[in-house]
Amino acid sequence: MGSQASTMWPGAMPPREKLLNHGAAALSDVELLAIFLRTGLPGLHVIQLAEQLLRQFGSLYHLMSADHQVFCSQKGLGNASYAQLQAISELAFRFFSSHLAQENAMLNPRITQHYLQSLLAHHEREVFLVLFLDNQHRVIRHQEMFAGTISSVVVHPREIVRAALKANAAAIILAHNHPSGKAEPSHADRVITEQVINACLLLEIRVLDHLVIGRGECVSFAERGWL
Repeated sequence: MGSQASTMWPGAMPPREKLLNHGAAALSDVELLAIFLRTGLPGLHVIQLAEQLLRQFGSLYHLMSADHQVFCSQKGLGNASYAQLQAISELAFRFFSSHLAQENAMLNPRITQHYLQSLLAHHEREVFLVLFLDNQHRVIRHQEMFAGTISSVVVHPREIVRAALKANAAAIILAHNHPSGKAEPSHADRVITEQVINACLLLEIRVLDHLVIGRGECVSFAERGWL
């Protein structure tokens, strides 16, 4: 991918070298996908192939969550690529899961957000999930508490409190998805958060955050100062 990539983007660093020099976070979706693909097709550079696939699927999220048959029907992809991409996705999920089981979930909020995105972003209907934490803010377990329609979900604070007591949780993190893809919280989201906080307050269970998950984006109530 070396010299060819340099001619594709004059003055730019090829994706692999860019990753080694600046870290994976510095790469665009196209560059990351190009590293995964490794080679292009006859007459089509790997960068161009990556751009084409992202246009066809609409986003990296849609590419990685595509149906097996749809994925393999694309030129340049197949069973091997599908298996590798699914393995990468599962490895990332298990990494986030093991990290949160051993460390304070609030020390690295980005890890928590990525973990919740992997749990919720693929749902086509709204799902309300709760992370139950011990007194050191390590994740005890997660539970999908309520499911709704494509635009709303009914949440019962008492059920959350009951589940927190059963898990012997000292704190919780709330999360739900917006199937529309837009993560901006609604007025109803803020109201139910206040109701859950008030229900937990009586039993000294802290609500540390409420995360709204979209496609490729996430809004934290704690980061906005709403808790």
